[in-house]
Amino acid sequence: MGEYVDWGREAFDIEIEALVTAREKLGAPFAAAVRAIKSCKGKVIVTGIGKSGHIGKKIAATLASLGTPSFFMHSTEALHGDSGMIEGRDIFIAISYSGATAEVSAVAGLAKELGLRIISMTKSCATPLGKLSDICLEIAVSKEADPLGLAPTASSTLTLALGDALAVAVSRAKGFKKSDFALRHPQGALGEKAKQK
Repeated sequence: MGEYVDWGREAFDIEIEALVTAREKLGAPFAAAVRAIKSCKGKVIVTGIGKSGHIGKKIAATLASLGTPSFFMHSTEALHGDSGMIEGRDIFIAISYSGATAEVSAVAGLAKELGLRIISMTKSCATPLGKLSDICLEIAVSKEADPLGLAPTASSTLTLALGDALAVAVSRAKGFKKSDFALRHPQGALGEKAKQK
């Protein structure tokens, strides 16, 4: 049992280190992203593929839950017609750790042609996706928690945390209140908790 627990703790340690490092680097690009999302007159559309797509779904759901209209659009589906959901007043969050995922860059490019501002989450602003974006949020990690260094683990955890931070900061900037949360959660335990004085 000992080594299994040790492996688990090592994974925690690697991911915690990635979060602490990223926390210290938060700055002007993050503030710019919060301002852009706060002032958006349309919806926030989040896109990605693979693990980035799964994380993107959670980011979109959290934004919506905290008062910012948002939905997830799979990058491949967007290139086969779903881009019809995009309007010029929307804002686009494109997630690709490598910053070189062809479908993500292609749909971000399409969104830009339609007049949307692009916020990217990628390992470097020097990547193709980073260069395409109006606001680039870097999500580089020194290593993944996976001992092979291949499976998105620390990087996906960091992306999720950054999405939560964005959603929370935007919510606070908008003055989103407990009563607003209750209105959007008419059922379930969270809704009941939000209704309590």
